Formats: sequence, C-alpha cells, structure tokens
Amino acid sequence: MKSDQHWMQVALELAKQGQGYVEPNPMVGCVVVRQGELIASGFHERFGGPHAEVNALDRLDAQTVCESTIYVTLEPCAHYGKTPPCVELLLKKPPARVVIAMEDPFDQVAGLGIGKLKQVGIDVTLGVLGDQAREINAPYLKRLSSRLPWVIAKWAMTLDGAVASSTGDSKWISNELSRKQVHQLRARVDAIIVGSSTVIADDPLLTARLDSGQVPARRAVRVVLDRRFRIAETSQLVRSARDIPVMIAVDGKELDLLAQKRRLFEDHGVEFLELGPSSSRSVGLELDGILRELARRGATSVMVEGGAGVLGSFFDAGLVDQVECYVAPKVLGGALAHRPVSGIGMEAISKANEFQNVQWESLGGDLHFSGFLASRF
Repeated sequence: MKSDQHWMQVALELAKQGQGYVEPNPMVGCVVVRQGELIASGFHERFGGPHAEVNALDRLDAQTVCESTIYVTLEPCAHYGKTPPCVELLLKKPPARVVIAMEDPFDQVAGLGIGKLKQVGIDVTLGVLGDQAREINAPYLKRLSSRLPWVIAKWAMTLDGAVASSTGDSKWISNELSRKQVHQLRARVDAIIVGSSTVIADDPLLTARLDSGQVPARRAVRVVLDRRFRIAETSQLVRSARDIPVMIAVDGKELDLLAQKRRLFEDHGVEFLELGPSSSRSVGLELDGILRELARRGATSVMVEGGAGVLGSFFDAGLVDQVECYVAPKVLGGALAHRPVSGIGMEAISKANEFQNVQWESLGGDLHFSGFLASRF
C-alpha cells in the first residue's frame, strides 16, 4: 500500500502549479485517496479562486468522502476571506482521515482548522513532509513572519566569475535556454530590482518575454535604485512605464533639484520612492524600507538582478533568501572584468553564505545553480 509520504508528495507537486498565480496566498495541493487509489485532486489555482480542498472535493458525494483519506499540504483555513473556510466543507463532508503537511501560521488559522476537525472526531495526522511544504511556501511564510518579501538574487557569469568584460560587454554570457528560464522566473515575481548603473549600461526592459501564447503569471514592477537620479528619460524602462509599472528609488533632494526631469518621468507613468540622506550605515535600512514598501503593496517575491554593488548591498544587509546563478562554459579573463557581487563581503571563508535545498541542472551546456540561504530555515 502506498504511504502517506507518497500521496503527500503528489499533493505537493500539485501545489507548485499555483506558483505565481496565487500569491500573496500560499500554494496548496489536495488529493483524495480511497482504498489506496487516487479518486480526486485539486490545487489552489489563482488568488481569490476556490481553494485546493474545494477543487478536490467538489464532485464527490459525502459517502465517498466518508470512506476516504484527504491529503492536504497546508492546514485547511478556518476563516472567511475571499472564499468560505475550507474546514467547513470538511465538516459537511467528513472524511475518515485528514493528513496535513504543516500548520498554517496565519493568525486567523494557526491550528484552528485542525482543532475543528479533531473536535468532530476526524483522525488528523500532522507533519507529513512538513519540511517540503515549508520550502515551497517559504515566501508566504517569510511575508507572514517579517512583513518582507522573499528576495531572489540572480546573475549569469562565466567560469571565471565574470558578468561583463572590462568594457562592460555582457551580451550574451548565458545561452538561450538559460535566458528563457530567467524570463520564466520574472513571470512569477512581483518586482524586479536593479541599480541605475545597470540601466545606464544595458538599457534593459526587465519584462518576462515568454513563448508565443504564454501569458506571465504576474506583472512585476521594475524598481530602479537611482539615488542620484541618473537614468535617462529615453531608457526603455521609462518609455514603457505606462504599460508596465516602474518605480525609482531616489534621494528626495535630487528630486527637488531636478523637478522638471521628475515631471517628465511622471508624465511617462514613473512612480518615485523618495529616500532620505545616505550613509554607509543606512544602506541596509534603506533596502529594508524599499522591501517593506513592496510588501505593503502585496509583493511576496522579488528578484534582484544587479549590478554588483546592488547585489553586494543586499547580501551585506542579510536580505537575500535565494540565489539563481547561471554559469556559462566560458572564460573571459582580465583583472578588470566585472564580478557579480561586490559590497563589503565576509572576512573569512568560515563566514561565507552557505546554501541548502541546492539544485544543479544543465541547460544546454550552461550550469544553473539554485539554492536557499541556509540561515532561512
């Protein structure tokens, strides 16, 4: 007979299909098993839509559910939000048993759903593949606990660790498969953050360009860290701001000095986030404040794409949660070639950032590294 771990794994894989569509809600999967056979399944498909349990149980009668075990990756909700509480559905169609990967720490749930199931005599098992459930919903959990979005640092580099030559040339380090995956990542985050030097050097659009017929799950706001208000009105970001949001974080004094430039940018649809006076000690607090503002607007995940100073500042401030790195089978050489991460850094190897949930994959010759910072769990 297949184990609880097997069926929970099926539910977890279902839950992942909601990535990018359900945030700021968690990803949740649910399967219904009777006499060792899968008879129904569902997952939370989009924000504001039916939850996983509803999608799984909708076509089953009460007698069938009564003879079944339900596997769900997150505790059934016990409160009214955009949809009725899922636990009420389980009380109307009580199953023989409910297996739950993890408790939902949201303060309006937090054990209440489990408690209601137990009160009516339903057999509840908690904690099956709980670590995996926490991993797939790490951004949701972080936002609940810290009011900050999940931060993904991304870069592409050569074998010798260069992201651009001494002249600034960087197109293209990674291959087409790697770049395609980056666009898929962009399609699942709420914001993409870059520094002004990257905008000036590369004039990026920072949009998710997918295959024909595919629509991005989310439309990320493009955020430029531009304290001195250096980027040009003619940049692709500014010229496309009416269609896809652009926010520029800039020193308030620079905005006052360059009032006419500000009005031109605002005419294009650019929004400004004013920063206070700068100091080396304030950089971390400044980045924290930008992230909190993005979270206040509903952001669950953001991606930082460079340059080196921006990425270094995020690492120095301890704000990076995940790294996506693409390594191309190329050697650029040169003492003046650009590196992906600068900043203050660590004084010793023993203090270096370490990772868990590490995955390596080959993408047509490139190597893709993905990992969570070990301190996040």
